[in-house]
Amino acid sequence: MTTQTLVAADTGTDTVHGLLAAAVAARPDAPAVRDASGVWTYAELDAWSRAYADWLTAQGVGHADRILVRVGNTREFTALMFGALRRGIAFVPVNPAMKRFHLNTVVPDCDPKLVIGEGSHDTSVLRELTDRPVFELDEVRRGAEALYDAAPGAPDEEPVAPDDLGLLIYTSGSTSAPKAVVSTHAPIVFAARAIQARLDYREDDVVLVAVPVSFDYGLYQILLSVIAGAQVLLTSPDRHVRLLGTLHEHQVTVVPLVPSLGEMLLTLARRDRREAPPVRLFTNTGAALTGPVIAQLRAAFPQARVSPMFGTTECKRITVLEPDGDIARPGSVGRALDGTEVLILDDDGRLLPAGTVGEICVRGPHIMTGYWQAPEQTALRFRPDPVTGEITLHTGDYGHLDADGHLYFEGRRDDLFKRKGVRMGTLEIETAALDIEGVTAAAALAPAEGHDLTLYAVTDLTADEVLAQLTERLEAAKVPAACHLLDALPLTPNGKTDKQRLRREQK
Repeated sequence: MTTQTLVAADTGTDTVHGLLAAAVAARPDAPAVRDASGVWTYAELDAWSRAYADWLTAQGVGHADRILVRVGNTREFTALMFGALRRGIAFVPVNPAMKRFHLNTVVPDCDPKLVIGEGSHDTSVLRELTDRPVFELDEVRRGAEALYDAAPGAPDEEPVAPDDLGLLIYTSGSTSAPKAVVSTHAPIVFAARAIQARLDYREDDVVLVAVPVSFDYGLYQILLSVIAGAQVLLTSPDRHVRLLGTLHEHQVTVVPLVPSLGEMLLTLARRDRREAPPVRLFTNTGAALTGPVIAQLRAAFPQARVSPMFGTTECKRITVLEPDGDIARPGSVGRALDGTEVLILDDDGRLLPAGTVGEICVRGPHIMTGYWQAPEQTALRFRPDPVTGEITLHTGDYGHLDADGHLYFEGRRDDLFKRKGVRMGTLEIETAALDIEGVTAAAALAPAEGHDLTLYAVTDLTADEVLAQLTERLEAAKVPAACHLLDALPLTPNGKTDKQRLRREQK
């Protein structure tokens, strides 16, 4: 178990829009958010958020209602989010890449008062899934523009409390049907402040957000930047081929990465002869960057440090490793956030000593409320301590702590298994595969009915060559029975390897 010192309380209110109010008071004329079409200062972002709030009020949306917003990385997303939250309206962000298969569940599940989509095709699909009003983003933008220049509209309807619902964030559905994590204002704000205390974004930072803002990794970049008074630079997947040029043009200093984005950035950097842009910090969560990718990032961006992290939507962030801490502690994803605890428990809920693998469990003010309209799933993952009654989040992820409280991730329950009498995990096998020169990506599937341990690899080597080199790195029981070569690993919309799709293709 590890416990960290409590983060000092901020002088502002424990509401998300209170973070924006503090930034406006401190730096009204500083650039706050930029996208492909322009930039807003903090004062302008605040004014636009009020205009969008007034538009929502005019549509009859009020305190405790929910709106579903399925738009990409645009300034309007930020104004809609802060506008909804300042009126006590719950904001439900949904990735435009989410397929109808999952939308069939998500839209009726959150029961929104209204829905906003990106374009006509998008909204036509959404209208088939709900009888609530569905608007195109352009239509909403025009409505907000009319209110932006008008006299101030309706005041904030009533005070928003720290325990009011702020966000419903649907998990990616990579392991099951999407379910929404209920996020009230207080744990959102605590988590954002605690992460910022560890990463120390600065007011002169330009923070690239190339991961989807509907993904909590992307969304919280907005909150971290607001706390610091930094500038958020929003970009979308169709602009990723120009990613390095974007870093140069806007002098980006902070880049949150998932592996696919890191590998694309390195590919672009190899072709570019200019001096590296002034990136000072790469962060990583969602899926881990491999050791070779981290080393290549340091070589290509010599001013940059790397900060691996580990988290889950149910508490936002579990651990953050200090920048470049992986050099001394390879494989670590860091220490618990200040004011929180990480515990490693066995299957009976007993505390395990340092160095022993068990389930990663979490306590602290960043624990969200549970799952939306899913009491059985909530009871399974959010469990009260039998002695203190404090809620403990059981993540379903496995790992161990070292003697100094640094966490090492081993895998999910389904990724840990016994084969030929030997306990192992898919992460170990993937790491060994990525150690082979010429293997650029790898995913291992645990044995399942009808299939033995299987590796998927992206490489110019033959499958037999990959397996032969694995025998030099792993004991015999851990060498996969089969290796399949792919041009690229399938990815979820959030940039993680889509193992569910690989499993389906096995059948």
